[in-house]
Amino acid sequence: MTETELIQGLKNKSEAAFEHLVRAYQHKVYNVVLGLVQQETEAEDLAQEVFIQVYLYIHSFKGESKLSTWIYRIATTKALDHIRKRNTRKRFGQVLRIFGKEEELELPEFNHPGIALEKKEMAAILFRALQQLPESQRTAFILIKTEGLSYEETSIIMQTSVKAIEAYMHRAKQQLRKILTANNEV
Repeated sequence: MTETELIQGLKNKSEAAFEHLVRAYQHKVYNVVLGLVQQETEAEDLAQEVFIQVYLYIHSFKGESKLSTWIYRIATTKALDHIRKRNTRKRFGQVLRIFGKEEELELPEFNHPGIALEKKEMAAILFRALQQLPESQRTAFILIKTEGLSYEETSIIMQTSVKAIEAYMHRAKQQLRKILTANNEV
């Protein structure tokens, strides 16, 4: 099924087109969301929400970019919104903990299915370091280095210029080097 046929099928609410969409993009969507939220069950839920949003809002797809770029944009936005909400709840939990009302939430260890077993420890160290980066640098790094997207695709997804993406990547690499060196992880 070509991209044009897929888009038209989705606009016509075709079940076959939706199934094709999910088969074609489920791993990519899940991996980008997991790379950002770093919790498997949350990533699974968010990935499902991405496909529902694509199905419900396909009529708003203008075709100015590839369908995959639009889907990555939705996935990235959903994941970042989820992180913001989680961080707000976490801060609120810390305030309640001060008053003895609730314990602080702990994040589980990171486990990404695309990473070989022998590299999981190093990947966990890297992803913990990534969490210390500003959102824009972390997002650019994950889209480019983990998902293999180009700077151009990443700029469309993040709705910024290629120059800004280059700057984010440069700063992300510098910051990661500092973080990992300071923690004797390099």
